[in-house]
Amino acid sequence: MSTSAETPDSGVSLRRRTPIRWYILVFLAPATLIYTVFAIYPIAESLRLSLFQVESGERSYVGFANYARLMSEPYWAEQFWNAFKNNVLLFLLHMLIQNPIALALAAMLSVPTLKGAATYRTIFFLPTLLSVVVVGFIWQLILSPLWGVTPAFMNFIGAGSFFRPWLGLETSALVTVTLISIWQYVGIPMMLFYAALLNVPEETIEAARIDGLSGWSIFWKIKLPLILPTLGLVGILTYIGNFTASFDLIYSIQGGLAGPDGSTDVMGTFLFRTFFGFQSQLGDVYMGATVASMLFFIILVGVGTYLFGVQRRLQRYTS
Repeated sequence: MSTSAETPDSGVSLRRRTPIRWYILVFLAPATLIYTVFAIYPIAESLRLSLFQVESGERSYVGFANYARLMSEPYWAEQFWNAFKNNVLLFLLHMLIQNPIALALAAMLSVPTLKGAATYRTIFFLPTLLSVVVVGFIWQLILSPLWGVTPAFMNFIGAGSFFRPWLGLETSALVTVTLISIWQYVGIPMMLFYAALLNVPEETIEAARIDGLSGWSIFWKIKLPLILPTLGLVGILTYIGNFTASFDLIYSIQGGLAGPDGSTDVMGTFLFRTFFGFQSQLGDVYMGATVASMLFFIILVGVGTYLFGVQRRLQRYTS
């Protein structure tokens, strides 16, 4: 009687090992290095510097004393809360004006029967490619009460009495700068909405037409609910952009003091003056780092609220 030879189980797994794809690290290394040097390290260094201050000529650890000064001392608190309030107003105006206009433009451009859609897309997106300095200088010339074309144009149409030096009035300067920003950057959310609308399944639209829907009814009842995640993404990008990227336009139009009388001052211009100094104001590296850290926390709260609140609800709604 013959018996089959069996290999005893030695407890060693004979499963095929998945090879380690080292080339992935090679491709990720440059981007990771650049991001670490220009993003992660500055943030970490700003957080560290915000905990120090110069006392008696020597740097010493002060904990959260700089944050207390920023929030309570009249000199710092007045500028901080004014800049924060202006940033919030800037964000709300972009959300209520820019994004609805961008959505309406994207909806019209996504109509299959529209002729010249590519030309219109180029025209609406072109201002985003212009330099911020050029945009600021051009709009200063356009709105100037001395040599601008706006007063002459308003006189020509019989509305000259309504002209005001909008960039020079505290009540209208921030709104005017915001409208300039909307004119320049409306093309970015428009293209995001446009791409989302193009990804709506054609079968879903055809089913809606069979059910009797047409035109704007399809947009409001079918397309809009399906692009809600894109609406949320554009909203959070608007939030981040208005707290971080609004410095350049305001600086090019209104200068480092964000006049008149600080009415257009935002966190970016406040950070610039605090860290580097401007005119008679001396720079303070540690208070500048404190302002930068507060800006980081403000953005972190907004992004966290979106990721853990809004995004999850949108995903459940659209799934």
